[in-house]
Formats: sequence, structure tokens, C-alpha cells
Amino acid sequence: MTTPGSQTCTACGASLATGMRFCPRCGAPTPDDGISDEVMLPGSRHLRVSADSLSLRELLAVVESGVFYWRQRLDQSEGVAREQAAAAITELSHILDSLAQQLVAGRETVRITSRLPSTRVAPLACPICGRGNRSGARYCVACGSSMRPDVKSKPHPSPHLSLSVAARTHVGMVRKVNEDTCYSGEFATSDGKIGTLLLVADGMGGHESGEVASRMAADTVKVALRDALSAGVPVADEAWHDLLRRVALMANGRIYERSRAASSTRGMGTTLTMALVAGRRAHIAHVGDSRAYLINPGGVGDSGTWVQLTTDHSLVARLVDIGQLTPAQARVHPQRNMIYRSLGTDPTVDVDTLSQSLALGDVLLLCSDGLDNHVEDAELAQIVINETSEVRICDRLIALANQRGGKDNISVIIARAHV
Repeated sequence: MTTPGSQTCTACGASLATGMRFCPRCGAPTPDDGISDEVMLPGSRHLRVSADSLSLRELLAVVESGVFYWRQRLDQSEGVAREQAAAAITELSHILDSLAQQLVAGRETVRITSRLPSTRVAPLACPICGRGNRSGARYCVACGSSMRPDVKSKPHPSPHLSLSVAARTHVGMVRKVNEDTCYSGEFATSDGKIGTLLLVADGMGGHESGEVASRMAADTVKVALRDALSAGVPVADEAWHDLLRRVALMANGRIYERSRAASSTRGMGTTLTMALVAGRRAHIAHVGDSRAYLINPGGVGDSGTWVQLTTDHSLVARLVDIGQLTPAQARVHPQRNMIYRSLGTDPTVDVDTLSQSLALGDVLLLCSDGLDNHVEDAELAQIVINETSEVRICDRLIALANQRGGKDNISVIIARAHV
């Protein structure tokens, strides 16, 4: 019989007394245990991914952080949860052993065996914006500049691009609270032009503190960008990167301080992937494992019609890089949600930035990992290409992720460039 104030185990149905973190019968975590399926590893933010190699020592530090996390879980858990923690430690120990043997053999770096495809469409790169063009092109499809390196002329006039945007977020089929924050909106710059901000933040930390972290990230970014752009608009890509990095660090600081202010928010954090579109350029800042894609039916990279613009700051992404896992194995790997870079985990954080020129028909897709954990990249691209409505694209992608389990919150933003 269930007594007042108690709850029931969702795994076996046993009665749980108030305050229990694990079921005494089966060991399953209780609904209010404060443990997130996604793991943020503090102190591991300095793992850098170069064009062709990774530092073994930096990767080793990330794996060691993972072992430390699961050892804490092992000490705090009982039953099934304890067995899961022990299995995770065993798995990570095998990885540690492999990396240690390579260090003993004198290797300090390991070559990357699987890299994201280039964002250039074709072999002829624009001398102004870097966008790829097909052989024989006279003017760049993205910025209109002359493709002849000996011609020093102003960019050829090209039509102004507009964006059609849709944004959707869904709690999924398992979680009770949606800890994602999804935002799209226009902003005015000091020169009177209109730009667009796209943002996805996936909060973590247990209870509802993940929701607090993702909302704080979005609110801080929106206000900081509005204030900065009202005072002046950057011209060069590097200036845009500095601006985005500055506002992301501002959000990181606010979340970090808030997480230390009360026990209910301790340990909270969030991913952040945002794209600020101004003119024909998309300026992107990224922390965590939410993603940004570029999709175009005419082709955008070596992979064909799509390219992932961001790099996941997760352990399994680096294991794929060095050939220890295939992409298919990474999708179901038990450590796939171990993130070594997030907002709010540490006093400061490294922020990835990049700029991407946009051409007619380009689609920017931003999403939380609740989507890409269930829907493969090629499927994402095909749905985007087949649908003409941005709203229907979002609805179809979310429905497909839920159909396949919907184990996490799902957020999607679609922005299509048109004249």
C-alpha cells in the first residue's frame, strides 16, 4: 500500500518513501533523484580538435573525468544503478588502457580518421568568402564576387536573401520536463538593417535546473546581443566571433554563479548552439553537443547535400575521430551523452566559432541531441529537401524522433534562404 507523500517506482511498481533516490527493490533511480541522463564533465573543456590530430593527453583527461564521475555514482548507488556505473567504469577503463599504451610508445597525438566534410561545394573556392563553386563559374554563388583571382573588383551585385524560419520544441516521450530552450527572432542593427538570431540550448543537471540553465543562456544572449548591436555592427568575421564568444561567456558566468547559489541548481549547465545571420553570412557559436547543419539540394559539401557545421563536444565524437568507434556505434554507445564542454560547469569555457556564407536555397538546421540521437543525418537532410514548408519540416522531424523512442527533449529550428 502506498502511504501519503510516497511515490511509486516507474520500473517495478514498488512503493518508495519520500526522499529515496533509488528503488530498494530493483535499484532504478527515482523520478526525483536529480540524476540526468546527460553527463557534464567539469574541468575537461580544453580538449581541442585540429584539422588532422588530437592530443592523447587531453583525450586521456576527458576519459579520466568520466571514470571519476562514474566512481562517484558507484559509491552513491544500489542495485541496477550500481551495476550500470560499474559497467561504465569497465568500458572507460579499456579506453584508458588503449590511450596509455600509445603514450608509453611515445605518441603524443593521434591522427583523426573521420572528419566532418568540407563546407565547400566544389573545387573552385571564392577568393572573397571561401564558398565552393563549380568549375567554370564566373561569379561566386554566395557573394557574387568575380572568381578570377587577377580581377580586383567589387563583388558582383547579388539579390538580397531573406530567411523563412520555423522553430519547435517538444518534451519527447520519456521526460516529464522540457529542459530545452529554442528561440528564433529578428534584431535591428545600428545601421538600420535586420538580422536573425537562431538558438538552441539543451539544459542538464537534474530536477528542473536544466530548464533554468538553458533559459538563462537564451535570455542572456538575447539581451547582450541586442545591446551590443545597437551600438555598432561588426564588419569582419573575426569581430562577429569575438562578439558571440563574449556573450556566450557572459551566459556561462551567470549560469555558473547561479548554480553555486543554491542546492537545487547545483551542477546545472547547458549546451548552446546559436547562429546569427546578417546579410549573406551566418555567424555561429557553439558549446556542447547540440548541432548546426547546412543543407542544400544542390550540394554543400563532400558528403553531398548536407554538412554538420559544428563539432560535438562529447567523448564518443572524439572516439569516432580516432577510429575507436564507428558513427553507427557512437549512436548507441553507453557513454554517448558524456559532454566535456558546456555552459555553467566551470568559471570559463572555450567557445567554438565559425562563419558560413549563405546561398539561395541554403537551409540552416539547429537541433538538440534529442533529434540527432534518433534521426540520422542523411534522413534529416532528405526531409528538409523534400518539404517546402519549414513548419512541416520541424513537425516531421519531431514526430520521427518520438516514433523512435523520444528519449530526450527535442528542439528543431529551420531557416531557409530565399530571395
